[in-house]
Amino acid sequence: MARIAGVNLPTNKRVVIALQYIHGIGPKIAKEIVAKVNLPAERRVSQLTDAEVLQIREMIDHDFLVEGDLRRETSMNIKRLMDLGCYRGLRHRKGLPVRGQRTHTNARTRKGPAKTIAGKKKTA
Repeated sequence: MARIAGVNLPTNKRVVIALQYIHGIGPKIAKEIVAKVNLPAERRVSQLTDAEVLQIREMIDHDFLVEGDLRRETSMNIKRLMDLGCYRGLRHRKGLPVRGQRTHTNARTRKGPAKTIAGKKKTA
C-alpha cells in the first residue's frame, strides 16, 4: 500500500486515479505527475516499485501544495477576508453564499433547513 502526503492510496486503481485521492491533486495534475515520472498510463498502484513511489512522493512534496498545508492556506485566506470585513468575509461569517448566488428561494445548503415563521397562517 502506497502512502503519499499522509494518504493511503487504493492499491487496485490506476495511479492517475489514485493520486486524485490526495486533497489538492485533480485529474490534470495527476496526469502531469505520471508523465514526469515516466509511468505508463495503465500502471496500477500495486505494481509500483518503492523507487517509483519515492519519486512520486518527492515530486508532490517539492512542486505542489497538498493536504494539510493547502487546507491551512485556504482557511487562512477565508479568515483574512473575515477579519477585513469585506463583503465576501461578511458572507463567510454569516454562512451565506459568497459568490453572488440568489438566496430568496435557494441556498439551502449554506443556510440550513428552512425555518418556518411561527404565528403566520396561510389563507387560501
